[in-house]
Amino acid sequence: MLEKKEKVLQKKIQAEVEKAKEFTRAKNKKAAIQCLKRKRLYEVQIEQLGNYQLRIHDQMIMLEGAKATTETVAALRTGASAMKAMQKATNIDDVDKTMDEINEQTENMKQIQEALAAPIGAAADFDEDELEAELEELEGAELEEQLLQPAVTAPAAQYTPASQQPTRPTAQQTRPRNTAEEDELAALQAEMAL
Repeated sequence: MLEKKEKVLQKKIQAEVEKAKEFTRAKNKKAAIQCLKRKRLYEVQIEQLGNYQLRIHDQMIMLEGAKATTETVAALRTGASAMKAMQKATNIDDVDKTMDEINEQTENMKQIQEALAAPIGAAADFDEDELEAELEELEGAELEEQLLQPAVTAPAAQYTPASQQPTRPTAQQTRPRNTAEEDELAALQAEMAL
């Protein structure tokens, strides 16, 4: 599920970059910066997802370690019983040493669990200068694209009577159909309640 959410966020990032380029072309600097801010928020969410995945992986390792510790303790108990049966005497120093090791491992596991339970903060504060620099890069790239395109001369305007002018298409005719991928993305977003 985390991988699907990450793909959705990657698509949102790409969409925000495209919107920022469009607003840059339209000379709407404020809207372009808003798009870049949303892009940054999505990037922070992707980083959080990576942290969640890491925590899950760490939890699995800790559980495996706890299982190994439990098996070790069980083996120590079995060994201690066998030793007692063989020797009919218990060496208290060995028991104290074993208990000290178990207590040390338990304390280590508690520290690991506390470290994993600590919240990871993702700052959503953005440096305005950084955003301005990124916007300037976008504007520069757009200007470079425009300069590299060949100049197109506009045809001379001709008068056409109103009765011969084409009619305007309706909103339904101009609206492009969603691709299967866009439909799937919309369904996934609805499922995740974004």
